[in-house]
Amino acid sequence: MTETIHLNPTKLLDFHAAPLEDLIARRKWRDLPQAQRIGAAYDFVRNEILFGYNARDDLPASRVLEDGYGQCNTKNTLLMALLRALGVKCRFHGFTIHKRLQRGIVPELIYPLAPRDILHSWVEIWHQGRWITLEGFILDDGVIAALQLAFPGRESLCGYGAGTERLQAPGVEWQGEDTFIQKTGINGDLGIYDSPDDFYHKHRQLTGLRGLLYGRIVRHWMNRRVARIRRGDVPAIPGGPPPASRA
Repeated sequence: MTETIHLNPTKLLDFHAAPLEDLIARRKWRDLPQAQRIGAAYDFVRNEILFGYNARDDLPASRVLEDGYGQCNTKNTLLMALLRALGVKCRFHGFTIHKRLQRGIVPELIYPLAPRDILHSWVEIWHQGRWITLEGFILDDGVIAALQLAFPGRESLCGYGAGTERLQAPGVEWQGEDTFIQKTGINGDLGIYDSPDDFYHKHRQLTGLRGLLYGRIVRHWMNRRVARIRRGDVPAIPGGPPPASRA
């Protein structure tokens, strides 16, 4: 459980890159006890890296930091890089989620064309003698607050980037325990990997023309919809609960 491989840099976990080193030094995270180091990196990725869609999944951490936004897989890479830079052992756990979790963000015009199973991942950290799962960093507080207001009193939600049975109190803050925000959308377990590099060497999605269209057009459309949700403009989705009026 204490292999140094879970602290190594990789092509994607490029924590020696100047932007990451500068961030860590500026925030003085290395001066903190381990639990607080974890929380500082986790909170940064959760809220200062906004929920959004990058050009592709297999981006290095330094590029995700430069973008300033990310989804499950790219935020995962950035968090892993920061944690390893801070001496926290971590590994990658890959999954697939059903595309309905992204309904309301994927435009309805192209939703039928989206793959049913979408690559997903979370971070597992070695802390206080056990592996702890971190997935609750994917949605920033702005998106969660907008969904809570749109669906008052509702706990179960699978859509708009969320997959939870605890919408009103999802427990996404770091408190030394597992955190989740997309767990109920999971429909396949792809296993544990030492790094995202190993995972993406084996698993790819949206290659060729579909990947080009996603990177050049579709993701920007999706990011505009996420921005609308963050502002409180939550669209209705077919078969889903109607959002509360913003009157």
